[in-house]
Amino acid sequence: MSIQVALEPRMIALIRSLNTFAGEAASDLILDGPSISRSMAASPGVASVSLVNTGPAALEGRVAISQVEDFLSPARGNRFITYWEGLEGGRPSGRILITLNRENSPELVALLSPEAVHYLTALMAPAVTGDDITKEEHLVLVNSLYGRPLVDEIRSARILASIDFPAPIRTIRGGTVSSSSSRRAEFDLPLLDILVLENTLSWEVSWQQ
Repeated sequence: MSIQVALEPRMIALIRSLNTFAGEAASDLILDGPSISRSMAASPGVASVSLVNTGPAALEGRVAISQVEDFLSPARGNRFITYWEGLEGGRPSGRILITLNRENSPELVALLSPEAVHYLTALMAPAVTGDDITKEEHLVLVNSLYGRPLVDEIRSARILASIDFPAPIRTIRGGTVSSSSSRRAEFDLPLLDILVLENTLSWEVSWQQ
């Protein structure tokens, strides 16, 4: 899985303020690629992680997954990945279902990075707190504490992800694929949907040799 992450300016300013308030030593680094790599590498189903900083608040790299169904699996068993593989019409095939909700997201975020839990808690994100509120209610809370500019950034921000599969993709739900022979699925996700998880989010991809 390839990863590229870059924070928006207002979010960077907020994180710097939070770190100063917590008495942490000043640092230019907001997203620490090596630190996040270590957290993810120690998580279930991960073979290796290599994330490097392309800027103080930007990183990119790759994650090698050893056991797909165990990948970042929460201890309480509420998996966010369900994986099938076998033969269909005599040809190797597979399918993966990714489900994200307020029940599995807090443990998932904790496995990604302790810093992420800290930042998302400061944003009062239901993906970490589990609070039963709507997207608009969440934005009202953010606006009351941090102001309209940050609300506008959250509304417009998107998470871009790409995943390479072992064979050409046959069907995809929730993402796109460039051609019928492509093995790469592309996902374009509104940050607000991920932060709040007002509704369960799910994506499904199937492939066949």
